[in-house]
Amino acid sequence: MDRHRDKADQKFQRKALQVQEAQARVMQYAKPLGTEEVPLSQCCGRVLAEPLRAPHPFPAFNRSGMDGYALRAADTLSCHAGEPVWLEVIDNIPCGAVASAEITEGTAARIMTGAQVPKGADTVVMIEITESRESDGKSYVGLRKPQQAGSNITPVGFELQESELVLPAGRTIAAGDIAVLAAFGSPVVKVQRRPKVAVFATGTELLEVDEPLQPGKIRNSNSPMLEALVREAGGEAVILGAIADDLELARSRVQMALENYDLVITTGGVSVGDYDIMGDLVREKSGEMLFNKVTMRPGSVTTAAVRGGKLLLALSGNPGASFVGFHLFARPVISLMLGTERPLLPEMSAFIGTDYNRVNNFTRFVRARLEIRDGMLHAYPAVIDESSVMVTIKDSDCLIVVPPEARGLKAGDKVKVLKLPGELRRQE
Repeated sequence: MDRHRDKADQKFQRKALQVQEAQARVMQYAKPLGTEEVPLSQCCGRVLAEPLRAPHPFPAFNRSGMDGYALRAADTLSCHAGEPVWLEVIDNIPCGAVASAEITEGTAARIMTGAQVPKGADTVVMIEITESRESDGKSYVGLRKPQQAGSNITPVGFELQESELVLPAGRTIAAGDIAVLAAFGSPVVKVQRRPKVAVFATGTELLEVDEPLQPGKIRNSNSPMLEALVREAGGEAVILGAIADDLELARSRVQMALENYDLVITTGGVSVGDYDIMGDLVREKSGEMLFNKVTMRPGSVTTAAVRGGKLLLALSGNPGASFVGFHLFARPVISLMLGTERPLLPEMSAFIGTDYNRVNNFTRFVRARLEIRDGMLHAYPAVIDESSVMVTIKDSDCLIVVPPEARGLKAGDKVKVLKLPGELRRQE
């Protein structure tokens, strides 16, 4: 079988690249696409285009940490058990109001949580440890214990100083970032423009999702999957349907997509069969072929080319291979177009949960699920990990990297895993 594969590689001018080199070749064509401004309410999940520095300290004033009384700590030093110190209450400061009087010796102000501490006060005393009385039409607050200066006050700039970096450019905006942007008065946010990614599937055998099953046909599951993956990566997916096994049709459809979109992804038609039209298309002299074979399983036939400065990424039609190929090549390209600093999947170490005996000539990226047990990360390979298998994709949250020199792994062996996007799933 290897002899047949070698002959096919010679016929189709295939020279296998290492995964890292293939990634580098496609990523060099991934440049940020410019910026746009969006309302604060629509920026969650977008990539920040410019750093945010604090325009003022935060908090911008000395803030009360609780309901109580603002006063001078020095006025409480003479407190003794049974002999309280009484201070005249000269103001009442609700949250959002400003004091009408300065706190001087022998005075205090009623204050609410979050309110601005009045000038002259250096501590806030919780209401639960105070006493109160009325005398000659005046209100007084009594304390029986000395207080420390600074208690229950959040000082100016406690969280952030003026001009301090708050959010770096290239950060994917989450809920906490939106709180910060709102606190610093950013009703509109400058973000990176999302790449528009055209997605094709090829193959005369493909049916649309809503079509009844027919003999010899399969429904097009790759396009909806890739649409979701593009969106998950931060891009705007444009599904352009399926292309029958017709080279002229494929050429015109792909050219149209390259002229109108930032990235074109196809799935299927990149092997060495008689009807693998994408393989024929990228070998044409109208563009530069970056590679058409990668030392990986699944998806060794993954192909990339550049035409008119636009990247065409042709993934395997096998669902498992298409899924892996997207994460290794398309996702980093989209991430770089968005201006993110870390485009590749994060690497982690884990213990493999079961034996894995498959021998590979190429590096294998095994779909797997992660579990945390006794504080340790364990990766469990999919029971069925064939390139053509679709159903195990839904249970995978990482890829175990099995190098070609590994001649079988035993449960408990340490392995490198690539963490797929999303949180770890609770296992039933």
